[in-house]
Amino acid sequence: MNGVQIRSAERALSVGTWLIVGGAMLFSVLTVTPLMAKHTPPGWGWTAPILPIVVDAAVVIVVRLDSVLARLGGNGGRWPIVLRWLTGCMTLALNIADSALKKDLVGVAVHAVAPLLLIVTAETGLAYRRAITAAVTALEAEQHAARAARERAAQERQDAAVRREREEREHAAALAREQRDHEARLAREQTEREAAARAAERAEREARERAEQAAREHAEREREQRERERERREREAEQRRQAEHRHAAEQAEREARERAEQTAREQAEREREQRERAEREARERAVVLSAGPATEKLPEPDARRIVAAAHAEGLPVRTAAELCGWSVGWVTARYQERRNADTAPAPAPAPVLEVVS
Repeated sequence: MNGVQIRSAERALSVGTWLIVGGAMLFSVLTVTPLMAKHTPPGWGWTAPILPIVVDAAVVIVVRLDSVLARLGGNGGRWPIVLRWLTGCMTLALNIADSALKKDLVGVAVHAVAPLLLIVTAETGLAYRRAITAAVTALEAEQHAARAARERAAQERQDAAVRREREEREHAAALAREQRDHEARLAREQTEREAAARAAERAEREARERAEQAAREHAEREREQRERERERREREAEQRRQAEHRHAAEQAEREARERAEQTAREQAEREREQRERAEREARERAVVLSAGPATEKLPEPDARRIVAAAHAEGLPVRTAAELCGWSVGWVTARYQERRNADTAPAPAPAPVLEVVS
């Protein structure tokens, strides 16, 4: 059995035990409360459920703590046994008392079922939990022993691998020493052959250098002749480039003058249009502001035109509100929009290309 099955069994035992305990407690409270109500002084009937609840609370304590001690493999001594049997007997006595006083044997038997089942369940659950704890302890010991055996086997395999690796390293070192000795012999032989080859190569190189020196001298003479020819062609090309550059500079200067004159004409035209537009806007503002205070709230487009004219003329917010019939807050918001529009950064002018001569 694995750990999952053991936990499932413990869960089933715990659920079943608490179902029996809960049912017995409910049955006990419902059975004992009427009996206590009959034997309680007048005016104190509300205390009748206290005694069965107290007894049942002791039952819960006993069952819960017994399950914990059994799971931990502990032993609470004699007092838990005394409390367990004392609460069981009290529950049994309280449940059958009413039927016993009436000499009703069937009632005694019926009301004894739940307390006796509670007593037997508590004892049986404790025994089950102790048995499960012992089984779990044995299973853990077995698993620990298996794990220790696996660890020992792994350690032995690791030791064997270390020994095998050490032997392989020693064998590889011996092979490496032999290989180095063989390579050293080959290197000496190769050095001797290379020395002879270098001597032959040196003689060949000296002969080749003499031939190359003669070829270089001939090539140098030809190069000097080509250099003089190239310099002559460059001088002629430079003279042509200077002539073309002067022509291009004159053309660029002429185009720059034409562009400057065109720019001046366009600037003058823009300034004239701006003056005319400013005069026209001033006349329009004068017409808009000459209407006087509004007797009623004007339409929004008309009100916006009046506010724009008042802002341009520098009139106060309240005066603009009287002219358009709108609230001071609305006019203040429109003034703020105009101020934001005035402080917005202007677009950057287009770059002017210049021809550098």
